[in-house]
Amino acid sequence: MANVSPHDAAALVEQVRSCAALGCDVFRLTVPDVEAAKVLGEVKKSSPIPLVADIHFDYRCALAAIEAGTDALRLNPGNIGSRDRVQAVARAAKEKKVPVRIGVNLGSLEKPLREELDAGKIDVPEALVRSALGHLKLLEDEGFRDVVISAKASNVLETLATYRLLAERTDCPLHVGVTEAGTLIPGAVRNSVALGILLSEGIGDTIRVSLTAKPEKEVRVGMEILRALGLREPGPAITSCPTCGRTKVDLMHVASQVEIALETLAKDGVKLPRVAVMGCVVNGPGEAKGADVALCGGDGEFLLYVKGKQICKVSEEDAAGKVVEYALSLR
Repeated sequence: MANVSPHDAAALVEQVRSCAALGCDVFRLTVPDVEAAKVLGEVKKSSPIPLVADIHFDYRCALAAIEAGTDALRLNPGNIGSRDRVQAVARAAKEKKVPVRIGVNLGSLEKPLREELDAGKIDVPEALVRSALGHLKLLEDEGFRDVVISAKASNVLETLATYRLLAERTDCPLHVGVTEAGTLIPGAVRNSVALGILLSEGIGDTIRVSLTAKPEKEVRVGMEILRALGLREPGPAITSCPTCGRTKVDLMHVASQVEIALETLAKDGVKLPRVAVMGCVVNGPGEAKGADVALCGGDGEFLLYVKGKQICKVSEEDAAGKVVEYALSLR
């Protein structure tokens, strides 16, 4: 999801293109006012992937986004207002054939459900599911069924329970994720655990990784989750050691450079080799024999191996470039 100003078309275009290049399939933009809906229409002209308008509070923003050509809407019906406003959006979306994602979370539960939850009469998963299905009925009453449902919690176990319950009660496609998951490392872990479990159970049709970080980081984590489950083409296959006191090269920097370089090759359609980036002689030569291209750290430099054979010594500065050079020679 975009995190730049919804009124800055140039910044939005740059962000959507950056995320698309990393493998993002759908990009969401917040639309807090009618002017932002018009900006979305401008961004769409340059976007390589579909755009979703994220709507809260003002149903007129949804109508404006539909008019501007959004590919889909994300609505939180709990804060859109009265039934007739939700139905007005449903009628406009149906006419333009714009799909709607019902997005429910604890922060915008309807008052009766919130009261039941606070009184301990229902738990979080039940509250979220009842809210989502109630809003689904509003749309269905208008003959609108082109719907995806999300009901995200910030707690991993509550997220699992919620989506399992949704999968039992509806056959609508489900957009899965952990909301407000946190900063990069804890957020990546929470998303990976929840999404990995749900997707392995066959629950989930689209995903969003929520992080307090740049959206490109969200895409990278999401892609790795999908790759780990065999739901996306494999990315760079890099074996790298965690480093120890024997390491005399900047292995973390070199391994990151190699990973970025291989990601670039993958985007260009190059079949990726197996690469090992090791810090010292303990496991380095052994891993090198099992890799197509390998770097084995020494004292401020690396030994380069290709197909298990030692080729030459390379400096830290040249290491990533040499890996790319030999990766291309193996095509």
